[in-house]
Amino acid sequence: TSDSSRTQFLPMSLLNILQYPDPRLRTKAVPITLYDDKLHQLAENMLETMYAAPGIGLAATQVDVHVRLVVVDVSQAKNEPHVLVNPTLVLHGDAFEAEEGCLSVPGFYEVLHRAERISVHALTTRGEKQVFEAEGLLAVCIQHECDHLDGKLFVDYLSGLKRNRIRKKLLKQQKQSA
Repeated sequence: TSDSSRTQFLPMSLLNILQYPDPRLRTKAVPITLYDDKLHQLAENMLETMYAAPGIGLAATQVDVHVRLVVVDVSQAKNEPHVLVNPTLVLHGDAFEAEEGCLSVPGFYEVLHRAERISVHALTTRGEKQVFEAEGLLAVCIQHECDHLDGKLFVDYLSGLKRNRIRKKLLKQQKQSA
């Protein structure tokens, strides 16, 4: 979606981002079947939350809404948002290494292997079809966010030892801030 299509008349609000190892992050999201102002507002709130975090992608699962919706914007100016409803991906080409982080796993970055190019098939919040090709950082970000919709986090690609170390550090931080 472009900025010109963004809803201006509804108040926006920041959403709470769940943090690993919260078990709600493992919930598999359900397909969206109702395309209404509530869905559009959720997408707008997710974009506002993502920009404020700051991040480049956010899945509805991360804000404890378990529907198949992701928002991404990898542009430097933060003015090229993609809102993807019920996305499906076709992976192309070779895998390449990219460093990933996650708003639900704050402060940790690891190198993972992802498809360098993807075809994205999704709907808009108004139920209109959108199909496009993505590569590089945009492709990585979309793959990462779509994993969230299936209850998968980037730490799942790591060794058990690394995953457990990250889990323990985050739990300690969460206890200290509580």
